[in-house]
Amino acid sequence: MLSFTNLALRRGPNLLFEDASFVIHRDKKVGLIGSNGAGKTSLFKMITGELEVEEGYLDYPHDLRISYLAQEVAETDEVAVQYVLEGDKQLIEIQQKIRSAEENERFDELGELHAIFNSMDGHAALSKAEQLMIGLGFSQEDLKKTVKDFSGGWRVRLNLARTLMQPSDLLLLDEPTNHLDLDAIVWLADWIKSFKGALILISHDREFLDECVNTIAHIHRQAIELYTGNYSQFEEVKALRLAEQAATFKKQQREIAHMQDFVRRFKAKATKARQAQSRVKALERMEVIAPAHVDSPFHFSIPQAEKISDPLLTLDEATLGYSEPVLQKINLSLHPGDRIGLLGPNGAGKSTLMKSLVGAISLLDGHKFEGGNLKVGYFSQHQVDDLDLSKTAYQYIHQLDTDKTEQQVRTYLGGYDFKNDKVKDPIKLFSGGEKARLALAIIAYQKPNLLLMDEPTNHLDMEMRQALTMALQSFGGAILLISHDRHLLANNVDKFLLVEDGSLNEFDGDLHDYSLRILKNLNKPQQGKSKKKDRPTEGANKKAEQKIIRQLKAEIMSAEKRLKRLQGKITDVEAVLQSPDTYDGDFQEDLHDLIRNQSELKSEIEEVEQVWLNLSEQLEAAS
Repeated sequence: MLSFTNLALRRGPNLLFEDASFVIHRDKKVGLIGSNGAGKTSLFKMITGELEVEEGYLDYPHDLRISYLAQEVAETDEVAVQYVLEGDKQLIEIQQKIRSAEENERFDELGELHAIFNSMDGHAALSKAEQLMIGLGFSQEDLKKTVKDFSGGWRVRLNLARTLMQPSDLLLLDEPTNHLDLDAIVWLADWIKSFKGALILISHDREFLDECVNTIAHIHRQAIELYTGNYSQFEEVKALRLAEQAATFKKQQREIAHMQDFVRRFKAKATKARQAQSRVKALERMEVIAPAHVDSPFHFSIPQAEKISDPLLTLDEATLGYSEPVLQKINLSLHPGDRIGLLGPNGAGKSTLMKSLVGAISLLDGHKFEGGNLKVGYFSQHQVDDLDLSKTAYQYIHQLDTDKTEQQVRTYLGGYDFKNDKVKDPIKLFSGGEKARLALAIIAYQKPNLLLMDEPTNHLDMEMRQALTMALQSFGGAILLISHDRHLLANNVDKFLLVEDGSLNEFDGDLHDYSLRILKNLNKPQQGKSKKKDRPTEGANKKAEQKIIRQLKAEIMSAEKRLKRLQGKITDVEAVLQSPDTYDGDFQEDLHDLIRNQSELKSEIEEVEQVWLNLSEQLEAAS
């Protein structure tokens, strides 16, 4: 169906790959993997015709229907469900022809047009569009909103729903899970399993790849190589091949011994709880695949604070939220050695809980107690926003410990793959993944005893996710983790808490049980669920009202500061882009980084503006 013959791809003077020859048949579901910048997205653009084939041949039938997930969505007044429905362009075209024939009284055409419409199952199209949106996390109320009402991340979800709505023989998905929570990822994997066409999927989520693909195409060392099986099977084959190289064999043996020891120790203390037994199985799998990653550029650990308290942090009968309570009567105590994962649908309050624990937002009611030796390492979804783009990675680490020599700082940053000149490059040239790695390096250097991590794998590639998984396993403090990366959760969490309907409760099961729960709930008839929230009564205490207003004003001020920082950063980047010197031949690689950084900053600004707008509306209502 899709044939590549001696295909080569360059970006500027750099060769990405060459002599690529393989065929993708109609039943193939291919995971396209490789390091960032290897050429994965560029290969997609060649298939869709956005990039011309300069060397070799790319052949496919002229009538092949290709559906491609675009990363950007225009800000329009179009109703969201109609935007998704228009993904089926042929259906929309037939509907327009039917309307035109009716308006112009061309009744002789209507019979044939209605027959075509029925053969396309046109009457079920609206229901299909709604089901796609609900599966991807939209509420019944969201269906009626306009596209411009959604933030950047939710617009990407709209684009994904629109892509899935389009009938296709070949589906191209480029990082479809980037803006999804765990619930939506479970639904999407289930949808892909039932998709009848061919698929090429770019993803850094190994569990998602395992569920969705039966072939791996690996871009590595300027070549593309195909492997039969899913990602886990690819790792095993890669480990065997690396073992054949004498230089890596000893490293593999050390890695295997380390994992064997870790698995033995965990088995000895693991309870019979479902979560603990699931983690034993996950660790045993890690023991098998760890040797496949000995050539990774990332090797680091997260040292623990010398002093520790027990408990580290406690919430007692706490009410959490903003203008209205999001979570109520929360009782949570975090102790040394706790490894807890937070589950729950998008918007249920997982991040609100994290922010309340770290002190980013105040409690609306109840109490919080901190241990005397508490030292928190907090990674938020927007951690990279706080990085000063004019600074370097070296400056950030050196200012934390001015006694360290330059070589010691370089050695530390080398574990996060900041090497040579990269250590002293301004952060404005960094990609999203490089910024996330630096944020993790800064947190780890400060030796926390409690890690609060909200989606730490966003922007990270496969090898860095693996290195983070290994580092968290050996971390001796407590961990509270929100992540859509099931591999990270399975290997680092002993207990799950479910955030849902304003409460926090222990989840009696493992990730497999939670996936079944998600699909069961999504397959129930949709009846426009509405979440009940406790609202202040007319006779609410004036003091409580003033507290809510103060909280909202503080949140708005925080959003405004963040927006100001981001606008300052994009102004600096755009000033460099406007300079003629930037376009000299010696700066071409920096130019690519700057343009990518500009795009990422624009997306972040859109997100913060939407948050600011929502908070302002809440303040107006509360006042």
